[in-house]
Amino acid sequence: MGGDADIARTAALFADPARVRVLMALADGRALAASVLAAEAGLSAQGTSAHLARLREAELVEVEQSGRHRFYRLAGPHVAEILETLARSSPPQPVRSLKSGTRAEAVRFARTCYDHLAGKLGVAITAALLERGALRRTDGDPTTARRAEDRLSAPMATHPYELGPAAERLFGTLGVDLGAASRARRPLLRFCLDWSEQRHHLAGALGAALTTALTDRGWLEPRARGHRAVRVTPAGREHLAEHLGVAL
Repeated sequence: MGGDADIARTAALFADPARVRVLMALADGRALAASVLAAEAGLSAQGTSAHLARLREAELVEVEQSGRHRFYRLAGPHVAEILETLARSSPPQPVRSLKSGTRAEAVRFARTCYDHLAGKLGVAITAALLERGALRRTDGDPTTARRAEDRLSAPMATHPYELGPAAERLFGTLGVDLGAASRARRPLLRFCLDWSEQRHHLAGALGAALTTALTDRGWLEPRARGHRAVRVTPAGREHLAEHLGVAL
């Protein structure tokens, strides 16, 4: 029988900038080879292997063998939640170039948080689903505003949302099989307090299914390898405005 959780030991893993770059490269839910991770994190192969070994030991990442190759991914959405939680209570890194400034702006506009949408786009879509009755807030607030108990430094353990009367119709219009999402092994409805927008965005199995549907339809696409930001395509702008009233 163990004692209290060794928070300091886990927290130390997030105190190394290089190790955080490895985790952030995996934060969009991809499984990457160590060589790709090294390139994306700007590290040597030896340094990346050392960081991955420590992260595996702490059960923050897991590895999948495919033939002669090994692919690494986050151990689950809870690791992405830790990264988002730390981001909410951390100062922004200084912008020293046009390239880094453009990248920071893109991440704040639309990014993946493990396997669901975050940033301005994720919050706007969640608000539109609420306004159109696909979601319903149970505490009387008609918006996605942060509650008094939603701390910036912690994930949302509870949320004030449920499916609304228009859920099946509207999610179906967006290409989401609500029944299939409901049968997933993870909770259908979860929500995050978006670190850049300070409002709620949809997560859980439904958030993941929606992101997959919008990507499969060609409404969203990755910006570049190693970049969590996503781009809304011209077709995506048209259809998100048509179906959700989200003007980008």
